[in-house]
Amino acid sequence: MFLDHARIQIISGKGGDGHVSFRREKYVPSGGPDGGDGGKGGDIICEIDKGMNTLFYYKHRYKFQAQNGQEGGKKRQHGADGQDLVLKVPEGTILREEESGKIIADMSGDNTRQIILRGGRGGKGNMNYATPTMQAPHYAQPGKDAITVNVVMELKLVADVGLIGFPNAGKSTFLSAVTNADPKIASYPFTTIDPNLGVVNLDDGRGYVIADMPGLIEGASDGVGLGHRFLRHIERTRVLIHLVDAASFDGRDPVEDIYAINSELEKFNVDLLKKPMVIAANKVDATGYLEEDPVEKIKAEFEPKGYKVFPISAATGEGIKPLLYEVYNLLETVATETVTYEQEFFPEEMAADDLAYTVVMEEEKDGTRTFIVEGPKIEKMLGYTNLDSEKGFMFFQRFFKTSGIEDDLKRYGIKNEDTVRMYGHQFTYYAE
Repeated sequence: MFLDHARIQIISGKGGDGHVSFRREKYVPSGGPDGGDGGKGGDIICEIDKGMNTLFYYKHRYKFQAQNGQEGGKKRQHGADGQDLVLKVPEGTILREEESGKIIADMSGDNTRQIILRGGRGGKGNMNYATPTMQAPHYAQPGKDAITVNVVMELKLVADVGLIGFPNAGKSTFLSAVTNADPKIASYPFTTIDPNLGVVNLDDGRGYVIADMPGLIEGASDGVGLGHRFLRHIERTRVLIHLVDAASFDGRDPVEDIYAINSELEKFNVDLLKKPMVIAANKVDATGYLEEDPVEKIKAEFEPKGYKVFPISAATGEGIKPLLYEVYNLLETVATETVTYEQEFFPEEMAADDLAYTVVMEEEKDGTRTFIVEGPKIEKMLGYTNLDSEKGFMFFQRFFKTSGIEDDLKRYGIKNEDTVRMYGHQFTYYAE
């Protein structure tokens, strides 16, 4: 079953917590802290599978979660990293964040593998927090939380040529006549409800991929019928064949039909009309009963606008070969780079604990108190700040006040001469 749209939830692995433990050996009566670090959580990775052409795998499964990192152990043992989870998708799949609609990844072109969500880092064990004045830290850093994102997956077929036109124009018959595709053919509106891909093989060994886009109707650009699903596939193509029923079996005017479809393309994405296009006037084998030659009418209207018109019969094969070679020649003039979309949504930025921090108070028997303050933003700041320089320390002091940390410590009851510790850095607190 072809499926070009799916909604899933992806969850990265949580980082393993750091461990709190102390050496306890027969001949080491005063062993120090030896709690190990937690393991990193698993990533969510998206990867193109050339053998896939549908998102059907994601129809009956909603939740995809990478493995959590393991907690650190005693004797400085590092917790095992969580296993990554790889999501296989067809080439041309776009992942969007559901609420905003922003693009997380476009799996096409050179982008064959991308990390969508990074697993949480593992927390540091208490072996990292021993200092001359605090030789027995009874705390460890928790692992970073997992990230959860609701994702909409869209498949935009990657093909050289898009075959467009109203229902019953004969697109499926044309595709089966010129390629190895085997579409279902019938006579009713929305004859094709799934896009079909086929390979055109020319006599001299050259060829290209052609996609039969499901029959469009007026209002498709506004979402009427399955309009948006159909139209998005056309964005990837480089050349368009506009197939029209020249015999007017449904009583339609072929000229009006061409204008109607072009209008839907323009409303959906104005760049679609900038693609090279040829017009195939189909069913010319059945136009003998008409008083006016429909092909000449179509040529008179559109060839002055730069569109070449080819009279063909998909049923008998008449006129098809010149059309196919003209399309190949057009492809030679168009850049071969696949249209790709830039990333707009960065899941790491939405991690809830990026701006958060924790405060833990340790009190010794002699009444001295140490406040341990930790959080990703604090750790990052200390990583690029030289506290040994006057300028660096002044920057740290401003951060300490403006980030709200000092206000929170006051609510925790900090007093002058209490100790504040942040990732191995230790300060004596004095209120101004």
